[in-house]
Amino acid sequence: MESKNKRKKMDVLAVLITVAFIFFIVYGIYTKIFYSESALNAYLNKFGIWAPIIFVVFQAIQVVFPILPGGIGMLGGLVIFGPQMGFIYNYVGICTGSVLAFLIAKRYGMRIIESLFIPRLHGKYMKWTENKNFSVLFALAIIFPIAPDDFLCYLAGTTKMTLLKFTLIILLGKPF
Repeated sequence: MESKNKRKKMDVLAVLITVAFIFFIVYGIYTKIFYSESALNAYLNKFGIWAPIIFVVFQAIQVVFPILPGGIGMLGGLVIFGPQMGFIYNYVGICTGSVLAFLIAKRYGMRIIESLFIPRLHGKYMKWTENKNFSVLFALAIIFPIAPDDFLCYLAGTTKMTLLKFTLIILLGKPF
């Protein structure tokens, strides 16, 4: 009974985040902040120091609730904040979200993966967890854009991989 309630809460949270994101997109189109880089910068300047914080939180959330392809957020960060700061904000947000996804999977196991991802991914990558070199496969997948990173962060959380090993792989592999 308790796991059904947790799953319902996760589903409600995912729906709320999706609705908030759709609202922001509609708002951005309506106010024309997405029509030019200068319009978007002017909008974000209103938030001052909170703009990068909001962006980092957004990047973390988009890993935990993979609604958008990560490339969209990464490109947005580079356009909005420039190459150096955009890279840093993307890196911090994505690494934070990756660690959160790992910890959520440690807590909820396969149930969370089944509720967030399509079965095709399960079938394709579950075999990796049976391999004694899962850590190596995971690190290579993080370094090279060959696999869905968000899914693999959750999948790693269902293995015996430690948080320290996972975090090191993410921190060292994500910049590539």
